[in-house]
Amino acid sequence: EAQFVESGGGLVQAGGSLRLSCAASGFIFDDYDIGWFRQAPGKEREGVSCISRSIGSTYYADSVKGRFTISKDSAKNTLYLQMNNLQPEDTAVYFCGAPNCDVPLIRGQGTQVTVSS
Repeated sequence: EAQFVESGGGLVQAGGSLRLSCAASGFIFDDYDIGWFRQAPGKEREGVSCISRSIGSTYYADSVKGRFTISKDSAKNTLYLQMNNLQPEDTAVYFCGAPNCDVPLIRGQGTQVTVSS
């Protein structure tokens, strides 16, 4: 069974940093585009960042460009999201998903990120 398990969330002050991890199992990691998504209460799901399966090209939402960095370790089947200069508007549940950067048909439970002002 395909599965993602996210970790690394927490409470941080504005301007702080967190590094999220997403461990994948049950499928071939490099066969899919894999992305980070987030959802805040009362808001729609947002695609935050994505990394392609082939050449590893990356995508970032305008709201996080220059602050977040996505990476993956295929040997460990793990996806990362380094988040710097966090702001209160970044508060959300973050989860990873596949098989593409738009619709996370495979997704994890998520990890809560809370940024205080």
